[in-house]
Amino acid sequence: MIRLALASVLLASAAVVSAQVPAGNSAPQPLPFAHTIPDPVDQPYPGTIALKVDATDVARGIFQVSETIPVAKAGPLTLLYPAWLPGNHAPRGQIEKLAGLVITANGRPVPWVRDPVDVFAFHIDVPAGARTIEARFQFISATKSDQGRITMTPEMLSLQPNSVSLYPAGYFTRQIPVQMTVTYPQGWTASGAIPAKVSGATYTYDRTNYEILVDSPILAGRYNKTWQLTPRVSLAAYADTPAELAATPAQIDAHRRLVEQAAKTFGSQHYDKYTFLLSITDNLGGIGLEHHRSSENGVTPGYFTKWEEGPGRRNLLPHEFTHSWNGKFRRGADSWTPDYRTPMRNSLLWVYEGQTQFWGYVLQARSGLVSKQDTLDQLAAIGAVYDSQPARQWRDLIDTTNDPIISARRPKGWASWQRSEDYYNEGLLVWLEVDSRLRELSGGSKSIDDFARAFFGVRNGDWGDLTYTFDDIVATLNAVQPYDWRALLTQRLTEHGKGAPLSGFERNGYRLVYAAEPTPSFRHNEKTRKITDLTYSGGFVVGSGAEITSVTWGSPAFDAGLTLGTTIVSVGGMSYSDDRLKAAIAAAKDSKTPIQMWVKKGERYQQVSLDWQGGLRYPRLEKIGGGETGLDRLLAPR
Repeated sequence: MIRLALASVLLASAAVVSAQVPAGNSAPQPLPFAHTIPDPVDQPYPGTIALKVDATDVARGIFQVSETIPVAKAGPLTLLYPAWLPGNHAPRGQIEKLAGLVITANGRPVPWVRDPVDVFAFHIDVPAGARTIEARFQFISATKSDQGRITMTPEMLSLQPNSVSLYPAGYFTRQIPVQMTVTYPQGWTASGAIPAKVSGATYTYDRTNYEILVDSPILAGRYNKTWQLTPRVSLAAYADTPAELAATPAQIDAHRRLVEQAAKTFGSQHYDKYTFLLSITDNLGGIGLEHHRSSENGVTPGYFTKWEEGPGRRNLLPHEFTHSWNGKFRRGADSWTPDYRTPMRNSLLWVYEGQTQFWGYVLQARSGLVSKQDTLDQLAAIGAVYDSQPARQWRDLIDTTNDPIISARRPKGWASWQRSEDYYNEGLLVWLEVDSRLRELSGGSKSIDDFARAFFGVRNGDWGDLTYTFDDIVATLNAVQPYDWRALLTQRLTEHGKGAPLSGFERNGYRLVYAAEPTPSFRHNEKTRKITDLTYSGGFVVGSGAEITSVTWGSPAFDAGLTLGTTIVSVGGMSYSDDRLKAAIAAAKDSKTPIQMWVKKGERYQQVSLDWQGGLRYPRLEKIGGGETGLDRLLAPR
């Protein structure tokens, strides 16, 4: 019987194979991959790369590059264009903007071949007798936003060294010496982390290594003003017009307090010098990107001149400054890489970005850069967003750390169901809960400040990279206050459920509530973004031109058939206006009658019924009881 059973299995298997590959059909086998790019090793590169950049063609947005690379011997050499960029958490190198590549040795052309698998790699054969090779090419900046971020305008430019350089494969980038020289338009000034000798319009930067060079962007322009905030930290602002640089002493003092409060909070400074690079412009592409000794911060006009209208984008600088400690000095072990070809793993972005998001809001309040009340209102808005989005039912927080690679920040039709980079703001809520539990468990004697000093305050002055693992996070928290932190964090990272983790508010003395009137911060955000935000009043957002820009999955707006790109034509038989829509939503609370709207999608018109009787609802935080709470103490200056 056993033999018969075995024979039956073999016959069945043969039948399956026969069914999958019909007799006589072609059935190829895959070609093996040829691994021709050497892995990086931690040993010095023989010689210093001389990198020269001509950044004067601001009218056409073209950087001209000439790079002289020493070579130790004849034979195969691979040059790499940076792909996996720190702070991007994904292979975002703009290889498509590299053009005109010509390589020579001893004045003669050297043919190059792009790697068929890794398109960021170029293979050459160094000829006998060559001591150097020279690579010439252009980096062609976007001239329209649909081509990518615009990095050069007639008034200013953003020079990221990774965009205008190649580097030899086979070495840790920290082992490759390089010296960069840049020529800017006449009359311009330039700011960055690496010191430079200036001769006319040419800046010759100090010799450094390639890792530090890539981590040291430059902002240059026609109109500049620089403030020395502390002996080690400066704010270098560039604008389209001189009027945008008219900061008041009180505004600069708030930035000065930001630096002071950060140093007190973390108990260390992990830079020799630090420069906030701030572009105030409608023309250069916006940005918020961290570096160890600088940060790239792009805001629209009004940063100083419309200060009193609301918080604007003043959270940007506290966030990026915090990254000098969290993300640059302390970095998740699986996201640190020896070069810009090795893939990053993002499992700890809920610390790298989530805790940075947390400290960004705390430090804006502690410094007075943003008022405490506006900060509370902004935190309420964050809690409400995640409490209203149903995607946590199927996708956990830890999985969103893959989103930089999955979607590369491309627009999503149903973000409330698909999720996005939620490790930022839902991560903030997790760390707010950690703070509240530390206070509760210790009877108020411990807080997340103790964790910050223990985790970030080590090795003062060290601006290398100190990596950590999940176990290190747990161990540091246990050293501050014993508790089952592993279980709590694991639960928050992997749980599915309805609503957001809001216990950090409640344990710290506040609850999330909704009112019929928006907070000033909420109203300012609507004005800045040119939207009418009805996320909590039916489940949708209306942008410019009455076009719907967001619909919450499963909401009344979703059930009514509204989608992104739909334009509202009329409300209750009258032509559309934001005020008319809000009035109809308020009236429906008492009438219990669905709101009738005509909408247009493409060439099709349709009448829809919005069945929402909850009225206008806007989030805010309400204090539980009286007296000073844990959240009050968290936001108070040190």
